[in-house]
Amino acid sequence: MKLHFYGADRCVTGSCHCLEINGKRILVDCGLQQGRDELDNAMFAFNPGDIDILLVTHAHIDHTGRIPLMVKRGFTGRILTTRVTADLMRIMLLDSAHIQESDAEYRNRKGQRAGREPVEPLYTTEDAMNVFKFLTVCEYGQSVELCEGVSAVFTDAGHLLGSASITLELTEGGVHKTLVFSGDIGNVDQPIIRDPQLLKKADYVVMESTYGDRNHTEVWSYTENLAKIIDDTMARGGNVVIPAFAVGRTQELLYFIREIKDKGLVKSNPDFPVYIDSPLARRATTIFTGDLDGYLDADALALVQDGTHMFNFSNLRMTETVEESKGLNEDGIPKVIISASGMCDAGRIRHHLKHNLWKPECTIVFVGYQGEGTLGRSLLEGVRSVKLFGEEIAVHAKIVNFQGLSSHADRDHLLAWIADIKAPKPQHVFIVHGDREVAPYFAESVEKLGFTAHAPQYTEVYDLIEDQIVAPGY
Repeated sequence: MKLHFYGADRCVTGSCHCLEINGKRILVDCGLQQGRDELDNAMFAFNPGDIDILLVTHAHIDHTGRIPLMVKRGFTGRILTTRVTADLMRIMLLDSAHIQESDAEYRNRKGQRAGREPVEPLYTTEDAMNVFKFLTVCEYGQSVELCEGVSAVFTDAGHLLGSASITLELTEGGVHKTLVFSGDIGNVDQPIIRDPQLLKKADYVVMESTYGDRNHTEVWSYTENLAKIIDDTMARGGNVVIPAFAVGRTQELLYFIREIKDKGLVKSNPDFPVYIDSPLARRATTIFTGDLDGYLDADALALVQDGTHMFNFSNLRMTETVEESKGLNEDGIPKVIISASGMCDAGRIRHHLKHNLWKPECTIVFVGYQGEGTLGRSLLEGVRSVKLFGEEIAVHAKIVNFQGLSSHADRDHLLAWIADIKAPKPQHVFIVHGDREVAPYFAESVEKLGFTAHAPQYTEVYDLIEDQIVAPGY
C-alpha cells in the first residue's frame, strides 16, 4: 500500500499521484504542467501502460491535460469521474489537443526555414477522442468498487462544476486505511456551484495548498465591485479585458454581469456590450445549462426552476471565428471582452492584450490564480512592458487583481477543511498543489493544528502501512 507522488509536488500544476495496492496501480489525475512548474510534459515518471485505473477529480487541464498522452503511450485501463466532469473533459481535452496540433504546426513552419527537424504535437485530436473509450461515470456519494480491496466515493469539492474530493477505502494484507484526495477545494459562497462538502474521517489525506499562504480579499459585493470597474472604464472610453478560464470562471462572470445589467449598476453605459471570445467557453456554457440536478447551489437551482437563463442578457455576443475576434479591437466601441486563457500564456487573450495593454483608458481584470512564470503573474507583479508576437508592448492600462473571485479556498478555509476531519484524525497529511515556498509553509500550519504533515518531493514514495517515506523524491 504505497503512495507515489508524480506531479504538483511543491508546485501548483501537473497534478498526478499514484496508489499501489494489491498488485494494482491507481492514478489520481494526470495534468499538464504550466508556467514555472513546467519541466517536460512529454515525460512520465511511470509507464502509462502499467496503470490499471485513473480517477479524475475535475476537468481543469492541470488535472487532465496529459490523459490523452497516457492513452497514446499505452494506457488501456479504466477512467472514472463524475458525470459532469466527463462532459467538461470532452470539450477541454479536444481543445487542448487542437492547441497542441496548432503549436506543432507553427513551430514546424518556423523550423523548416531554419532547417530544423519537424516536431510532433504532444497529442492529437484523435488521441483525445480515444480517452473516452475508457471512461465511465458516477454521481456524488455513490460507492464504486475499483478492484480487490479498493472502493471510491466522490464528494463535491465546490471548485468547479462536477469537481470532487475522492475517498478511497483500502484493504491490503488484513490492514484497512482510508485515504482522501482533496482535489482542488473550492471557495465558499461562489455563484452556481455548491460550497465544498466537508469530510469527517481519514487515515491519510493528500491535500491541495494553492492559497496556503494567504487569504482572499474580503469582498462585500462581487456584482457592485465588478460594476464599478466596468463603469469607470466605460466612462474613460476604454475596454475591460478579462482573461478567464473558459470553464467555470467565464460562466461565473456571465452570472454576475447578468445581475449587474438587471440592477442597472453601470451608469455610463447601462447596456454595455459583452463579448465572449472563446469557442471553448461557448461550448462549456451549454453544459452549464444542462441536467445539473445535484450539482447546482440553491440560488442557481431556483433561477433554473423559474425559467431564468443564468448566462443570458442583452448585448451579449459570442465570437466564433478569428476574424470576429480581431474585429473586437478595431471598431473603437468600449466593451467587455472575456477571453481565454486565464493565465495569458496562450489563446486569443494575447491578441487582446497586445491591442489594449498600452492604452491608459483600458482595464485588465484578473479573476483567477496566476501561476509563477506566466504572463498573467508578470502583469500582476507590475512589469512595465511585455513582448507579444515579437513586439514590445508598454503596460499603461489599469491592472486589477479581483482577488475575491477565486474558485480556490483560501488559507483559513483550507485549514478549516482539514480541521473538520477528526474521526479518526489523520495519521499524516501530504501537502501538494502549492508553490515551492507555499506547500512546506502550509504543512507547518497544518502541523500547528495537531496533525503530522509534510510537503512531498516529486517521485517520493510513502508506505501507508508502515507510515513512513520509503523512497525520497527530488
